[in-house]
Amino acid sequence: MKLDGIRVLDLSSFLPGPHMTMMMADHGADVIRIEPPSGEPTREIGVRQGGTTVYFRNTQRGKRSLMLDLKRPEAVEIFMKLAERADVIVESFRPGVVDRLGVGYAAVKARAPRVIYCSISAYGQDGPSRDRPTHDLGIQAEVGLLSANIGADGKPTIPAVPSADATASLMAFSGILMALLRRSQTGRGDFLDIAMMDSLMAWMPNSMGPVFGENRMPNPREERIWGGHAMYNIYETRDGRHFVLGGSELKFTRNLLTDLGRPDLIELCKQGPGPVEEPVREFLRQTFRQKTLAEWQDWFIGRDIAFSPVKNLLEAINDPHARHRRMVVTDDQGLKHLGIPIKLRDEPGRINFACPALGQHGPEILRDLGYSEEEIQRLRNDGVI
Repeated sequence: MKLDGIRVLDLSSFLPGPHMTMMMADHGADVIRIEPPSGEPTREIGVRQGGTTVYFRNTQRGKRSLMLDLKRPEAVEIFMKLAERADVIVESFRPGVVDRLGVGYAAVKARAPRVIYCSISAYGQDGPSRDRPTHDLGIQAEVGLLSANIGADGKPTIPAVPSADATASLMAFSGILMALLRRSQTGRGDFLDIAMMDSLMAWMPNSMGPVFGENRMPNPREERIWGGHAMYNIYETRDGRHFVLGGSELKFTRNLLTDLGRPDLIELCKQGPGPVEEPVREFLRQTFRQKTLAEWQDWFIGRDIAFSPVKNLLEAINDPHARHRRMVVTDDQGLKHLGIPIKLRDEPGRINFACPALGQHGPEILRDLGYSEEEIQRLRNDGVI
């Protein structure tokens, strides 16, 4: 696989870092999960099945677990010995914590100058907000995205996708791969400062037209991507289900309005989005309430119109296309896992479904570092591992 031979030390927790290092493990990296004595928090969050939580197994599969109490000098030394053999280190503490523990980039670089060290945090390693605590929802609020996620009552509502976590994970993955490529040419490691705030803001170019071009806050209900376009919107059906029209290109508009017997409305869509399209939106709202979702699904078959039913999560994981793409896979115990989104033709990723118990691989990792059985037992008795 593409990352065979790459060793990763994962100090991160919750979602952005662990999901990213799991993707590395799916593609062959040896990921050593460094856990505190209390364990990775997601071991206890959400539904439990087959000995682990669903959350944990979908972010920690295929990794090895080493419990280290990094407040102990002997644990720091173990970490440093691992760092000397590692290619990548990932951490997601608040800025400054790893330095206080003695495992920050400066300390690691002194002993392992080839390491790619990635710090993922909410606001980054510098700036006025760097020490403030928050998670995904707070970042969505800070960058302005939440203000555009308006519910039926006209007020911001909590999005279902942790977009700040997800974008930070992807940015970290991309940065690490770039740094590994450059290291292969120069022999030098690097430090990556990945902020969830930076990552999410960078993913908003399609939202910045009014902000950059007209120095104004967008009105979400009038913008193309947030409900202002009749052909990029959510509609309710007779049975209380919903579907979306998800393509604002004029060809889709022509196809739909012509087949619905209202080609006269096409000209309004040429002027939109915004208030000018309200007659079109109202016509579509009234029209789509006349049939059930299943009836509309049949009607849209064969028509070149961007139509998608709003499925619940259970329907989505059972979707034939998702199954065909192996985005939902089942292990030997019958437990479901999210699949690998990066589809490589040569050396594709391969899931190792095993989820580590807390500290499960400590002895074998320490043996590999040259520790004797007596030393390993003493470290265990002393609570270092």
